[in-house]
Amino acid sequence: MILRYTILYVADVAASLSFYEAAFGLTRGFLHDGGDYGELVTGETKLAFSSQALMRELGKTPGQADPKSPVFEIAFEVEDVPAALARAVSAGATLVQDVREEPWGQVTSYVSDPDGYLIELCSAVQVDKAGSDI
Repeated sequence: MILRYTILYVADVAASLSFYEAAFGLTRGFLHDGGDYGELVTGETKLAFSSQALMRELGKTPGQADPKSPVFEIAFEVEDVPAALARAVSAGATLVQDVREEPWGQVTSYVSDPDGYLIELCSAVQVDKAGSDI
């Protein structure tokens, strides 16, 4: 089994794709002709977006994302957390947590996207030679 894609329910798929391209440097995979579905290339697993309107047409009731009460987060591992944070904020992300070094040695920061989804920008978790987190 593989994790193929994660889908975020958003108000405007094209706007979300554009935001993620500008804020995080991701590449657009495609936007469906109807504008209700699109994907970004992120390696093996795609980050996808579906319109809330389409989900309602399909009988689902998408909730509203809230970065103050998240039920999940998206994490982007980056080489330079401060630079990635500055880029995201300049593209319209909302700062949730400034850059911070965690006790386990990882550097993290958090933003939310225009739809309220929580996004972590982080360095790689350091692992010792025995395979344990440091």
